[in-house]
Amino acid sequence: MSSSPDIAGILENTKELDRLRKEQEEVLVEINKMHKKLQATPEVVEKPGDTSLSKLKNLYIQAKELSESEVTVSNILLTQLDSLLPSGPTGQQRRKLVAEGNDQKRKRMKVESDVQRVSPSVRNQIEAYASLRGEQVAARVTADDAEKDEWFVVKVIHFDRETKEVEVLDEEPGDDEEGGGQRTYKLSMSCILPFPKRNDPSTTQEFLPGKPVLAVYPGTTALYKATVISTPRKRKSDEYLLEFDDDEEDGALPQRTVPFHKVVALPEGHRQ
Repeated sequence: MSSSPDIAGILENTKELDRLRKEQEEVLVEINKMHKKLQATPEVVEKPGDTSLSKLKNLYIQAKELSESEVTVSNILLTQLDSLLPSGPTGQQRRKLVAEGNDQKRKRMKVESDVQRVSPSVRNQIEAYASLRGEQVAARVTADDAEKDEWFVVKVIHFDRETKEVEVLDEEPGDDEEGGGQRTYKLSMSCILPFPKRNDPSTTQEFLPGKPVLAVYPGTTALYKATVISTPRKRKSDEYLLEFDDDEEDGALPQRTVPFHKVVALPEGHRQ
């Protein structure tokens, strides 16, 4: 009978966990709405009195707090469950014995553990990267401590959900001493930037004039930092007019056209 209060506490915390997850889903829906709004009408943020960016920031803060609360409640539940399991083996051994003795329960526990460990926003991000197989993306192939970042157009050939690594193929033959063949890389998700959908420009984020971006240099598969001079909407075409850094000719920076689907946001801390 002494365990009844503990059972009641466990049930109460499972309800709280469900509530937190539902709230996270609701916040994620609102965040996605804001993203679509800003992608469709990016110029709205420049209007006096617009609060779109502050609302988005508050939504992210709320999502972060809910995720942290979910971790806290999950840890409390694990402690409560440990206190109710029979004494004898250590907690780790005990969980292993229970799993081996009841395969169905083990599967349920694994699913619950996965749900607790991965927030809805992260799950959505993982699904998005998994769907990139066969598509071209921008990839940073240099190490984190490299002096300069090198970005190339590559093709995604596999995404490992466990390690969160993206395997990509550089389809352009190289000119190095290894023979100049195609190369593959295994990169973290942070090294991959998906390109905008070529057939759906209406949902693509528009970079306004003066905005620094990362873009494919015409005639190559390499991406470099550039500054937006004119947008596709203003030009009534599917191309940006850009000035690439370090692209000086006769003392001036030439303006070059690049298709919108070969232009992405400049990564924070980019080194060139």
